[in-house]
Amino acid sequence: MKISILGATGQTGLYLVSQALKDGHEVTAIVRNVSKMTIQHENLKVVDGNIFSSESLTEHFKGQDAVLSCLGFPYKMFSSISGYTDSMTAIVSAMRQSGVNRMVTMTSWYTDTSSAQNSSFFVRNLLIPLIKSVLTNMFEMEKYLEKECSDLNWTVVRPPGLQNTPATEKEILTYEGYFVPDEKGYPITNTISRDDVSRFMLSTLNDDKWIRKIVAMCCKQ
Repeated sequence: MKISILGATGQTGLYLVSQALKDGHEVTAIVRNVSKMTIQHENLKVVDGNIFSSESLTEHFKGQDAVLSCLGFPYKMFSSISGYTDSMTAIVSAMRQSGVNRMVTMTSWYTDTSSAQNSSFFVRNLLIPLIKSVLTNMFEMEKYLEKECSDLNWTVVRPPGLQNTPATEKEILTYEGYFVPDEKGYPITNTISRDDVSRFMLSTLNDDKWIRKIVAMCCKQ
């Protein structure tokens, strides 16, 4: 499959590019700085593009089978951010112009911050307030896809806290909610390998189960 990856030089993006190449995909990595791509492969093409410009993205989406995004934007303590919604608006416009219909993007557990009431003290009282601007904009992006993008086959993947560790062979658990609960309704875990998130994101390309769905995921403990 021919796929374009956005956020390809980020921490999750590098795992996603590597996993996609291992799976035999032809990858176009769309980045701001080509020199930051540390992976070399005969099936990898690295191009520079503006994630906020549909015109810039359209030329790189042409001929692709799918777009995968693991873009991330830094939190702000005392103001809102708009990177997730601004970039997704450009991505969707470029997909429509280039004829690409399939897209998988990544957000996070607890994008509705009220859903964290059963999480740990640290997550609920320290982490969530710190990154609330990020979660709020992720939530806005999710709602944009639900309300405005019924013509596209999108999937939103919500993982918990991300770790820079290799992929495991653990079973992926999924739940159509803001986190994956145990039998008592509490979050099963707080973390997951970025590589396992990449593994799941790529698996959704061959599974219609998650078309136009938002799915929380983690690994079985």
